[in-house]
Amino acid sequence: MSHLKIQKQPAHLSARLGQLPRVPMAAMILLGLLASSAVHAQSYSSSAPSSSSFAPSYFAFNAGTADLSRPITAFGVFGGQQQGQAYGVALGNYFEGSNYGVEVSYADFGSVTRYGGNSKVDGINLSLIGRMPLGDSFNLLGKVGTTYSRTTVTTDVANSALAGSEHGYDWAYGVGGEYKINASWGATLQYAEHFVKYPSTGSERISSTTFGVRYYY
Repeated sequence: MSHLKIQKQPAHLSARLGQLPRVPMAAMILLGLLASSAVHAQSYSSSAPSSSSFAPSYFAFNAGTADLSRPITAFGVFGGQQQGQAYGVALGNYFEGSNYGVEVSYADFGSVTRYGGNSKVDGINLSLIGRMPLGDSFNLLGKVGTTYSRTTVTTDVANSALAGSEHGYDWAYGVGGEYKINASWGATLQYAEHFVKYPSTGSERISSTTFGVRYYY
């Protein structure tokens, strides 16, 4: 009787696999949403009235709050604000006959007081976007991409080691909903997370919740 031989995975291969970057779970979920939107939209378009077709390009303005609650490591009595006022503008385009597209946007996540100084974050985002129509007037929204962030931190003397400026690329993703007012205008509610670069502490997650309007053209 022949015996089957099971070869063990080489140790060096396991080590290399362990060094591969881990994709955030939220980003994987969003990729699934973007993929499923094409199948859902195709079946929906066969039965939906023609009013569900809108211009492919849009300009958007968003405003809301940003959560900048990075770990507080300051010395002394200085606490740390967590909420900033966020706003942003975006240009997006859906590919012709598709619910996929691309969007480029700028976001200012506000300035908060901590470490006896101020922390300010803004950035430019480039994302793959998707929408899943739910009826004639409502869309689920999703996006995943990268944000080039710029962070500036000022502090008091006791926390001077945390001061400085940093910039760079990292993950960003978001979900939301859109109500179509008419063929040219839409109202949105969106939640997004961005990984931004901080001096001294590296990449940290911040989030934003915004209301917005879109003008389609």
